Amino acid sequence: MNSMTGFGRGAAALGNRNLTVQVNSVNRRGLDLTLAMPDAWAQLEAPVAEAVRKHVTRGKVHVAVALEGGDAARAWDAKAVGEALDRLQQLAEARRVPFQPTAELLWQIAQSAESGDAAPDPSVAWPALEQALQTALRGLVAMRAREGEALLVDFLGRLEKLRHQLEAIAVRSPQVAGNYREQLLQRLRAAGLTLEVNDERVLKEIALFADRCDVSEEITRLRSHLGQLTELLRGDGETGRKAEFLLQEIGREIHTIGSKANDLQISQRVIEFKNEHERIREQIANVE
Repeated sequence: MNSMTGFGRGAAALGNRNLTVQVNSVNRRGLDLTLAMPDAWAQLEAPVAEAVRKHVTRGKVHVAVALEGGDAARAWDAKAVGEALDRLQQLAEARRVPFQPTAELLWQIAQSAESGDAAPDPSVAWPALEQALQTALRGLVAMRAREGEALLVDFLGRLEKLRHQLEAIAVRSPQVAGNYREQLLQRLRAAGLTLEVNDERVLKEIALFADRCDVSEEITRLRSHLGQLTELLRGDGETGRKAEFLLQEIGREIHTIGSKANDLQISQRVIEFKNEHERIREQIANVE
């Protein structure tokens, strides 16, 4: 099992510059991938995305690529700076606005007019980028696996609590009809009615009640669902979506038991079951 929360970082040398890649992820129903990298490397977005998809199937994943250091990072096109300054002066004159260039203005224009040498050609950059990316992805996957192990331990403990509550319900449920029979006879006697235990009307009422409160089928399905969920969580690969479906079915069955049981002890067990079920349902949203 893997969590959808993780972080990884990788670095590589690119000429006299440092290339870093950071990958982080949080939970999301599907795979939502965003990239931040130099504009000159736009054609590398596809192979970067492909590399990420080989390691991640779910989650909101953000990949940030940064290139730092070296003289090229401070290079700019002097001609482009001069042309931009001339256009600003022409605009100021047309608007009759006093125009006095400052060192700060020149620096801002120069920063926005960095030359194409600031980022190496994509074909040159890809080997270093791929190396850093793979290192970052390995870190991401390792962290997601550690988080997943912790979640698995928590899930297995909570599933055992669900089984405990379910088996308590299974033991109690056959007694419900008998208890109702005794209560019915007591109410009849209290009302001054003298009906025999084997009176057809009494037996029919008890039979109808027993049919309405019978939860044996729901218990059988819940045992099956809990077994499938445990096996799924212990398995490999993507488990989140399948687990969410099974939890939905488990919620439906326990709700039916609560509505049919008509017994205080079973109702209390159902409440405890639902509390643990909700905690699992919330946490499963973090599982890949």
